[in-house]
Amino acid sequence: MAFAMKRVYDAPEPADGVRVLVDRLWPRGVSKERAELDEWAKDVAPSPGLRTEWHRHRDRFDEFAARYREELDANPATEALLETGRAHERVTLVYGARDEQVNHVAVLLEWLAAHGASVAR
Repeated sequence: MAFAMKRVYDAPEPADGVRVLVDRLWPRGVSKERAELDEWAKDVAPSPGLRTEWHRHRDRFDEFAARYREELDANPATEALLETGRAHERVTLVYGARDEQVNHVAVLLEWLAAHGASVAR
């Protein structure tokens, strides 16, 4: 299994494998057809409170990442995501954030790697 990440605004490709949206909110301006998603795993996204806090304090990424990892550790939805990875050769985690380096999916990929998943960057 290999997990990768990609913005929902980038064109889907066959190499993406299974495409899973990992945002709690649907991305603006993207139709379901254009997104070409296989799954929407909104429960693995940061909680509404943590997401709101992160948007207010973008300069505190390390604090956000630590709190998000704690949420992931206690979240049963993460096991379902790991199962999806075990069942497929490639899973692309799709997200709407503008910043491709500093976002919740980067933290999620690190968490998945720490729990035995292969991560493609």
